[in-house]
Order: sequence, then C-alpha cells, then structure tokens
Amino acid sequence: MKIIIVFIISLICFASFAFPVPKDKKVTFDVIRKNKVIGNVISTFEKENDNLMITTVVDIEVKVLFVQAYKFMQTTKETWKNGQFIKIDGHTDFEDEREYFIKGEDKEGYFIASGMDGELVLDINILPLNYWNKDILNEKEVFDTQKGIVRKITVQRLDNEVIEIDNKEVESEKFILDATTNPKDIGPFPQYTLWYSKNGELLKFKFINWKDKKEVTTKRNNWDQ
Repeated sequence: MKIIIVFIISLICFASFAFPVPKDKKVTFDVIRKNKVIGNVISTFEKENDNLMITTVVDIEVKVLFVQAYKFMQTTKETWKNGQFIKIDGHTDFEDEREYFIKGEDKEGYFIASGMDGELVLDINILPLNYWNKDILNEKEVFDTQKGIVRKITVQRLDNEVIEIDNKEVESEKFILDATTNPKDIGPFPQYTLWYSKNGELLKFKFINWKDKKEVTTKRNNWDQ
C-alpha cells in the first residue's frame, strides 16, 4: 500500500509575513482514510528576529488486522525572511526503505537546492509546494519539499463551499491542483482538491491514492476563528 503524500502545512500571520500564521504558533491536522484517522500533521512556528522558522512533522501509519501495513514519516524545517522563502532542510522516510534528504537556500541570487535530481539552480523566488501557502496557486512551477525536485502545476478555481471543520461550518474557497510527474516517481502525482478559509488559511485537502484508489483527506482539527 502506497500513500503518496506531499504535506507541509502551516498557517499564520506575523505582521512582517505575507501569509497567515496561527495565534498559538501551532497548527494540527488529522489524516483520514476510510473514515479512520491514520496520522497527523503538526506545524509549529517560531519567530527569530526577521526570520520565521516553520517546522512540520508528518506521521502516518496504516494497520491491517493490528499489523503495520504502511508507515510514512516526514520532517521539514523552512526559514522565511520578510515573506521570502530562503532555506529548507527535510527528511522523508517511506516504509519501503526509500529515503529523501533535501536541502536548499538562497545563494548568490539563486535558490540552490539538492534532492532526488541532484543539485538544482532555481529562481530565487521559487515557492515550496506547501499547501498552507495559498500563494502557490498563482505559480507555474514549485519546489517539491518531499523529493527536492521542481514540478509544474496547474490550478482550477471551483465554486465556494461550506464545509465542516472542527465541528464548525466554515465558508471556503475551493481549488483543484495538478502537478507534473517526475520520471523517478513511483506512480503518478495525485490530483489534489484544496479548501481555504476566506483569510487564506488551509482548512482541508484530499487526493485519491493511485494504487488502492482510496481517498485520503487531511483536515484541520484545531480551527479557532
């Protein structure tokens, strides 16, 4: 069983940063499959001078008859300065012994990154493929924080929708996001449906796992507005 997940979720707004940031400096999501919570995503935010450090941990485990059938762990640490993405360190560990280590930072007018495709020299303004940052929906290319590669994306705007988040009805803006598949990917990159609050915070997203055709949903569980 393979669940392809590109999760990096955070959501808040210090005055010097352009995107939303939570009041308690922490955001949590449940990961749901077949109506069961199989893991969580926790993002914490720490301000240091002009920098904002965002650390995200994804922990997913699927059991069949009490036996572990799938395990996924991801930890990333991003650094933003005055609204600009300037550095990232990440580690992703699949249960089938695939591991990805990524690094990237601003250097001499470029964003220099390393990952599955080796060293990349990227536009200094490239954004990481983190769904918490609604600004990615305006981009043509993004940096995949799981594998350290560049993906082209297309986005479709759908009608607004009222959804239930943390036992509250919330009006949301809804989008569909598609991304290109890398030749080294195992299976296609899934299509994502994303819901954002009116102030731009990520509320929920879902995709269909290409291998078992099951829907996987990630849903905010500490919404307090």
